[in-house]
Amino acid sequence: MSGTGNEQARKTAEGLAYSAGFGNEHSSEAVPGALPEGRNSPQRAPLGLYAEQLSGTAFTEPRHSNRRSWLYRIRPSAAHPQFTRTGNGHLASAPFTDAVPDPNRLRWNPLPEPPAGTDFLAGLWTLGGNGDVTQRTGMAVHLYAANASMTDRVFSDSDGELLIVPERGGLLLRTEFGLLRAEPGHVALIPRGVRFRVELLGPTARGYVCENYGQPFVLPELGPIGANGLANARDFLAPVAAYEDTDGPVEVVNKFCGNLWTATYDHSPLDVVAWHGNLVPYVYDLRRFNVIGSISYDHPDPSVFTVLTSPSDTPGLAGVDFVVFAPRWLVGEDTFRPPYFHRNVMSEYMGLIEGAYDAKTAGEGGFVPGGGSLHNMMSAHGPDRETFERASAAELKPQKVDDGLAFMFETRWPVTLTPHAAGADHLQTGYDGVWQGLQRHFRR
Repeated sequence: MSGTGNEQARKTAEGLAYSAGFGNEHSSEAVPGALPEGRNSPQRAPLGLYAEQLSGTAFTEPRHSNRRSWLYRIRPSAAHPQFTRTGNGHLASAPFTDAVPDPNRLRWNPLPEPPAGTDFLAGLWTLGGNGDVTQRTGMAVHLYAANASMTDRVFSDSDGELLIVPERGGLLLRTEFGLLRAEPGHVALIPRGVRFRVELLGPTARGYVCENYGQPFVLPELGPIGANGLANARDFLAPVAAYEDTDGPVEVVNKFCGNLWTATYDHSPLDVVAWHGNLVPYVYDLRRFNVIGSISYDHPDPSVFTVLTSPSDTPGLAGVDFVVFAPRWLVGEDTFRPPYFHRNVMSEYMGLIEGAYDAKTAGEGGFVPGGGSLHNMMSAHGPDRETFERASAAELKPQKVDDGLAFMFETRWPVTLTPHAAGADHLQTGYDGVWQGLQRHFRR
């Protein structure tokens, strides 16, 4: 998109309205009278629209977990030509069988700048994942780097929902439900199967994507925390209805069972004039996360930083958790305040949105925004030598941690790399060296 196009996208993004509340029964109409009253599928839908249900869960799942929305659109989704296979680029899906799961601790620098004209879809680069898309289990870690908006092109993912984490450059997401603005420090959640287009709000954009093949993300249970805390439902913002009534060729790309398929429509599929339901896209500002931490001693387990979780068949064991290390106060007495050394049954991919992370050295060759680290299950990790020495000698006065914003995709299964991630030029060599020099201090 040209500079003028970026400016148009920015102006559009600045004026957006939203409907608040995660898991709510939302409703919206771009034209008064477009939503039918008293029924979902009347004999003739208002304004000559077509009624269509989009189901994100099985019809018979319990009411508290059932996700579906009714869409009232200019043309039904069924009115499309045949899809044909197209190239996957650097986008890959589970099962990841081209490499052996690696127990080593790994870290990458940011993605290199892409060729000119690379949009969000073309700029997706899969690091790895687990599970099986055909069985709707597991997850994948992707990164993206783009310098162009998607023009006359729309994407949908039948394999899973997409959690988009911008790190550089804002995004305008045009979805079937309406428009969302996602800036660095926000996350956007696109449900399985929802069509959308990504426009850039600046010359470039870069970030991370968690593709969740399993149960849809939900807010975690709060248990002894009580009724409030962590991510508040009211801070998740859903779009209001906005539609495109345009004719002309539009490429629709669908990710299905790990491969990309394409069809050319004679109209825009983003033609939903009204909708209601609880299967909707969201945007969430990570700085609104209500951090729960220790006010006595010890660093809490990172589970208290969970924003969203995808439940599995084992209570408390997630297919994938999304965790954020948001601004917070550290006040623990006689406490090593950065995250402690540990080995974990879960596998952790960590990314950095801005600033520095309090357990890792920043700067060139360190943990930097746009980069990421992978610690698969039971790999020993924790603060590097420089951080350990600094934190062990620090004066324990109240400290505000607000110079960075980091996150983690945590999953029950090991993350197996793609060949291009295992052999990437931006894979840091010598990552193990950050723990070298940790001295023996034992005294009888």
